[in-house]
Amino acid sequence: MICKYVIALFWLHFHYELTLFMISKYIETLILAIIQGISEFTPVSSSAHLIIVSKISDFELGNLQLDISLHLGSLLAIIIFFRKDLLDIINNKNIFLLIIFGSIPLVIVGYIFYTTNLIDQFRNLKIIAWTTLTFGILLYFSDKIELKKKISSDLNIKSIIIIGVFQIFAIIPGVSRSGIVITASRFLKFDRVESSKIAFYLSIPALAGASFLGINDAFNDQLSLDSIFIFSTLFSFLFSYITIKYFLIYVKMFSLNFFVIYRLILSLILFLIIYL
Repeated sequence: MICKYVIALFWLHFHYELTLFMISKYIETLILAIIQGISEFTPVSSSAHLIIVSKISDFELGNLQLDISLHLGSLLAIIIFFRKDLLDIINNKNIFLLIIFGSIPLVIVGYIFYTTNLIDQFRNLKIIAWTTLTFGILLYFSDKIELKKKISSDLNIKSIIIIGVFQIFAIIPGVSRSGIVITASRFLKFDRVESSKIAFYLSIPALAGASFLGINDAFNDQLSLDSIFIFSTLFSFLFSYITIKYFLIYVKMFSLNFFVIYRLILSLILFLIIYL
């Protein structure tokens, strides 16, 4: 009888611990999905924020399935939100080819950094602090450029290659892929909305590439997809979609100063953590 009570108590304790563990994993996943969704498409750097969270918490950010699902959710959001634009781009061979050409520099350099693990050398708070500050200042000055150009009439091979080369810097955490594309586009005199759209369009090959490499590694490691994968993909999609919608509304009405100020404050906090 005593033995049965001991086994029952052990099972209840185990079940309780397992339930708490699963709840904590879902909460962790939700937080990361929110971070990914908001920071992927705004000029603040999603990779930097995910690394910062990893430094101050016990989140398992190195989980391959989670990384794949977060990128996949953002990719689905951008495709569905811009589905009509993408159909127009596919039918417009000139714009389609320009987006491909603009993505080539990041794809080549990104693949080299990924396969050689060079990217790990940049995943620290000191680099994130300096890149957050430096590219925040660049974003500020680029946003003062006179508005003139439109994608439909002014995006050409020269401008997209320049933007594509700038996008390479996004490999470094803290730079922000969308931020550096918007910065380069603004320096080339595209208005805020057009610059944001260029950043969104170029995010599709970037996110697709990241998702492909992740899925390939998952197959090589024989990982199985579970409920956490579905949960994180769904919420990454949800918050990414909301961010895209309201960021476009924001840039139609306001400057990018809010994001510049945010980057300056974040870099200051990081400097205080690092140097004090």
